[in-house]
Amino acid sequence: MQVQKGKPGPNEILAVAAKLFAERGYSNVSIRDVCKDAKTSAPMIYYYFKDKKGLFRAAVSDKLSLRQFISKLRETSESKDVPEAVGAFVEAYLSAFPEAAFDPGLYMRETAKLDNRSAEVVSRQLDEVETIAASLVKRGIKSGDFRAVKGEEAADCLIGMLNHVIFQKIHFSRSLDIEKKGEAITSFFLNAMRP
Repeated sequence: MQVQKGKPGPNEILAVAAKLFAERGYSNVSIRDVCKDAKTSAPMIYYYFKDKKGLFRAAVSDKLSLRQFISKLRETSESKDVPEAVGAFVEAYLSAFPEAAFDPGLYMRETAKLDNRSAEVVSRQLDEVETIAASLVKRGIKSGDFRAVKGEEAADCLIGMLNHVIFQKIHFSRSLDIEKKGEAITSFFLNAMRP
């Protein structure tokens, strides 16, 4: 007796959609494509996710969590040795964007269009990332590892260098050795901050 497999549920549909969005991008994936690969119907997708934007948001939220990213950064920057903490912060920042990540800029543009509250939440969370980096800089100044500078401005420089690598990797699909880039940024930043 053969057991008949049930229709795919939301998790199976989400897995297929996430794979398609990661491979082709938001604009190049249709509900029909997801239906075909997930072996489901459009009404099931609309039932679970309302529309294509809802499906995309669910797929991206499942892959990229700004809250998890912030927790990881906070955790890695807690080392008592400030230069070591900077290295851990850089590594955590760069490793948070996996090879098959979605375009974070696209995700933020799409979610920000939905309502002002979403944009405010993302903005507050990004401010939190800067606060973690600034706190790390201020600890370095206090411990004598760093020269006296404005913590927020030094944090902006560090995050700017990290975002440049992410931008090159994700938006331009450049083949980069993230580990070597991270080491170079850490070395550059620590040398620039020397007393």
